[in-house]
Amino acid sequence: MVSIALKKLRIGCAITLAALVLYPDVSHADESGISFWLPGQEGSLAATPTTSGWSIGAIYYHTNVNATGAAAAAREFQVGRFSPTVNINLNVSLSGQGDLAFVAPTYTFATPLFGGQASMTLAGIYGRSAASIAGTLTAAAGPIVTTRSGFLEDALTSYGDLYPTFKLKWNSGVNNYMFYATGDIPVGDYNPSRLANIGTGHGAIDLGGGYTYLNPATGDEFSGVAGFTYNFKNPDTQYQSGIDFHFDWGVSHFMSKQVFVGFVGYAYQQITDDFG
Repeated sequence: MVSIALKKLRIGCAITLAALVLYPDVSHADESGISFWLPGQEGSLAATPTTSGWSIGAIYYHTNVNATGAAAAAREFQVGRFSPTVNINLNVSLSGQGDLAFVAPTYTFATPLFGGQASMTLAGIYGRSAASIAGTLTAAAGPIVTTRSGFLEDALTSYGDLYPTFKLKWNSGVNNYMFYATGDIPVGDYNPSRLANIGTGHGAIDLGGGYTYLNPATGDEFSGVAGFTYNFKNPDTQYQSGIDFHFDWGVSHFMSKQVFVGFVGYAYQQITDDFG
């Protein structure tokens, strides 16, 4: 079974965890080691209402990922198109790096909806993803033995998927509440035979809610946002990742009206089996 921390990463190199092909047990890791949800993206002030009208958010995201053993072999398996009946011996390592820019314009409506404040966001990605595999992999199908040694690398600078988000927020004194619905429109640059990708290759829907405690008198704030991701089947690989659960949190203190400091964190777990 391939169940590793790489499933927590939203972006980076394309590490396909095709565990169902290599092992008889079920897999519990998102395809390519990449989840739709970027863990920690909903931190402090997540549920507090904002000023109506247009706004824009811009984020630079850098990540480095590494894998050895079965995780690296799974990506080599997909790229090399080995038969699912072969026996594989491996001594390989995989590494990847992502440098991506997120741009997220948002429109917040002035007219209340169900007593709350509604907003719509459409986020996009552009940047560079690089990946490499080094080592030796031997595949044996009966009397035929194939050995692949050396170094494979790939890099891609391109665009990613689109991520629409709807939010509805309510305020009651120091208590703030939020419902959200978001998803993945898989229009990003993706090819299952490449080591590096920007797009995920499949759509997703994510629903959840959040709470923020904000006390203007003391300047103290804490927030928590929980949700579930349903992943659709990847039409290129016929692989479908299971349902993911995520919980993001943030704790902060306002030093002034414009400046606050604090911490953010997350928990992330895939809760159902993969298919394909």
